[in-house]
Amino acid sequence: MRMKFNKSSQLLLVSAASLLVAGLVTACGTLTTDFVYVASAKAAGTNNYGEIDVFEINSESGRMRQIPASPFPSEGRNPVAEAVSSDYANLYVVNQDDNNIVQFTIGSDGKLYPQQTVNTPGIYPMAVAANGSNLFVVDTYQPLASCSTAAPCSGSIGVFPIIAATSTAASSIGTAVTNTSNSSNYWPLTLSGKNSSDVIVPTAVNVVASSTSATYVYVTAYDSTASPNVGYIFGFAVGSDSTLTALSGSPYSAGTLPAGISSDSAGQYVYVTDKTNGTVLAYSVVSGALTLSGTYAAGNGAMAIAVDPSYSFAYVANSVDDTITAYSISNGALTRIGTYSTGLQPVAIGIDPSTRHFVYTVNYLGSTVSDFLLSTTDGTLLVTQYSPFVSNALPTAVAAVPHGTVLK
Repeated sequence: MRMKFNKSSQLLLVSAASLLVAGLVTACGTLTTDFVYVASAKAAGTNNYGEIDVFEINSESGRMRQIPASPFPSEGRNPVAEAVSSDYANLYVVNQDDNNIVQFTIGSDGKLYPQQTVNTPGIYPMAVAANGSNLFVVDTYQPLASCSTAAPCSGSIGVFPIIAATSTAASSIGTAVTNTSNSSNYWPLTLSGKNSSDVIVPTAVNVVASSTSATYVYVTAYDSTASPNVGYIFGFAVGSDSTLTALSGSPYSAGTLPAGISSDSAGQYVYVTDKTNGTVLAYSVVSGALTLSGTYAAGNGAMAIAVDPSYSFAYVANSVDDTITAYSISNGALTRIGTYSTGLQPVAIGIDPSTRHFVYTVNYLGSTVSDFLLSTTDGTLLVTQYSPFVSNALPTAVAAVPHGTVLK
């Protein structure tokens, strides 16, 4: 029997076929621009590991969806921070309750393969950053016998060299660098003088490469002993042997409770959010030293900040307002562009590394990821199709790697 089709039926068939082809193209990865890694503290399996959701971003629509094998165990309990290697081949995940960092190699399809686990120098790691040579980890407490959650002490920073890959071996994390001043493998984050016994609580870390090839690392923190709290930025120069030397004038004043830190790609400016005051502090960088150049209004609970490495825009996740504040940047100064709604309590933010065309936030209480299309001409944001996207419960951190060509 020969079937007859009217024009409406033909149109429906064509539409269905088009959708099928689009789905297949996306599934094959040809429209995938980035892989986004979202850490969640949700327990998985008998080891109570946290989980890493892996999303792919569609380059045309911006739609995010988890790859078929997602999620992956974080190989530890309570993952709270992530960083990627400069070649985008590795993901480093900080598991706070196990005091460790797990290195994953990243497959061409975005899948994660655990390679190495190292213990952090201190207690309760909470932030991590990486460049081509080193992995920097910040611990909530120094590894002192007198220090515990019942009797807290100030935090610290440690450095692990990244051993480059060879033709026969993948890259790896080396032994933590020794601080000769205390014959240990950490640098304490403490004040001097009358405040030397105050408890300094670190919140974030950022590594900056300058135009002179010098490298600096900055740690935001606050004095929890002071009432009200007092914020600081601890700055260090990174030596050729990966040791740290405190910068002149460090620590620098940083509002009340600095929560997030980022910098421009040239290493000329550093930006810090003040969660208590709902502001962004802008600093100019000269030989590593920071000078406050401006204070700009953000939203309530200004938490994380991302600076676009290719375009002159910055974005702040406001954890109380459930918004993103967008800014344009000119000579380090910020001009507010607009405010955009996210999911519930955004705590981390990122910009896609392939095209710098998408901005995403991890929403802790919403257990979602919000995704926005970034206009590279004016910095405005447009919610992408089907955003926000469901993640595992209580996500804490985000990192991403490109799939294919990277925008220079």
